[in-house]
Amino acid sequence: MRLALGVSYLGGAYHGWQSQPGVATVQDALESALRQFAAVPSPPRTICAGRTDTGVHALNQVVHLDTELDRREFSWVRGCNRYLPRDIAIQWCRRVPPDFHARYAARGRRYVYLLLESPVRPSLEAGRVGWVFQPLDGDAMRQAAALLIGEHDFSAFRSSECQALSPVKQLREIAISRHGSYWRFDFEASAFLHHMVRNLMGCLVAVGGGTRAPGWVGEVLAGKDRSLAAPTFTPDGLYFVGPHYDAELQLPAHTAAMDGLPGGPHR
Repeated sequence: MRLALGVSYLGGAYHGWQSQPGVATVQDALESALRQFAAVPSPPRTICAGRTDTGVHALNQVVHLDTELDRREFSWVRGCNRYLPRDIAIQWCRRVPPDFHARYAARGRRYVYLLLESPVRPSLEAGRVGWVFQPLDGDAMRQAAALLIGEHDFSAFRSSECQALSPVKQLREIAISRHGSYWRFDFEASAFLHHMVRNLMGCLVAVGGGTRAPGWVGEVLAGKDRSLAAPTFTPDGLYFVGPHYDAELQLPAHTAAMDGLPGGPHR
């Protein structure tokens, strides 16, 4: 039997999603909880929709796993959450067809970046929002963002450690909105390269702060050279909202965690 799970987590205490020797990862914590709930000697292996980096959060990370344990869907949620740390929680569980794949079945992925504009650094929100102390120009950032929409070679916004087979991705939307002292950046694409959103954020903030003109972002994109772009922005305010799938799978695209973001769930 194949199951899909929707998982939310704060990434500050973890070295990203993927299991690595000697460090704490979200995958290790989740698989340990699954092993304890299922009472099996070795944990079920999980495959996720999108690997997140150190410090990056998730609101609806979707994973799939195979198991012989036949329990009610809600029992998987309640039972596994008993064994998870407080900063990770399974939000939902669904049975899926045996050929479902959390990564390859995804039709697109969404991220949100939350940015605090304030002369004083964040305290209660530390690790959960990015921060700038200078005023930002929203119109300038939107002009720059418009140059990025479409199918492009995003090599200029790709980490040197990126393992993607191609740098060509379709960036479908960048929506920029302000909510009090917070800026919210919504990104949607077919898929994202390693550090792509954080590298885009570095350039958008450079434009918003007035150190670069909006047209510069188009030049960086066309140059296909990472050295032309701004430094990689902090992971603190980055949230993997989740993937979306064909409607017939009936997998939840919304979790309660999304309601807590400024601006509410993605439109």
